[in-house]
Amino acid sequence: MEDLFPQVVIRWGPIALTDTALASAVLSLLLAGASVVCLRIPAAREVLEVVYEFLEGAIERMVSVDASPLVPLVLTQWLFILSANLVGLIPRISSPTRDLSLAAALAAVAWLASHVFALRREGWSYLRHYAEPNLLLLPFNLIGEISRTLALALRLFGNMLSSTLIGAVVLYLAGFLVPLPLMLLSVLTGAVQAYIFGVLTLVFSASALQATTPKRP
Repeated sequence: MEDLFPQVVIRWGPIALTDTALASAVLSLLLAGASVVCLRIPAAREVLEVVYEFLEGAIERMVSVDASPLVPLVLTQWLFILSANLVGLIPRISSPTRDLSLAAALAAVAWLASHVFALRREGWSYLRHYAEPNLLLLPFNLIGEISRTLALALRLFGNMLSSTLIGAVVLYLAGFLVPLPLMLLSVLTGAVQAYIFGVLTLVFSASALQATTPKRP
């Protein structure tokens, strides 16, 4: 049950390195290295280009605005979160996404990306939509922005923590009689959560831009 929460791996005085930070760093390096290697292999590069074009088209069809600048971010989120979710299937390694700090960091990146996307498209005038249709709504719009980001982090954290907890309870009660169904459930949960997180990032960014678009009479 200790695996449900981040554990300190190395400590340098007041600085502590948790298994979440270590797993995230190693996973990022492995994904970056694998990407560089695949891009240097002509056959693998062609396959990646076809996959990228297919996913790019699918992502752009999800929203009514030009979301091409967000495609690399969404695909990176899918790849990293899916890999982080599936890392928990390796014995003695826990999924880093069960840690609220990592989920909050990913949600913060999604929040920042939505604003950068809107600011690059609309300029600083984009911020005026927080005071529309009346300045009195400014606090409520800000609270809604914060709560939406918090909900994005808690959704990923809660689902992955509950998946880990259910697996631990079932293994404790049934031993290793049902490992395959649990592994399949973990793979499905990890894939779904990665997809949902990326889609919500895309939707939040598109909605931020649509909020500044004047409505036609």
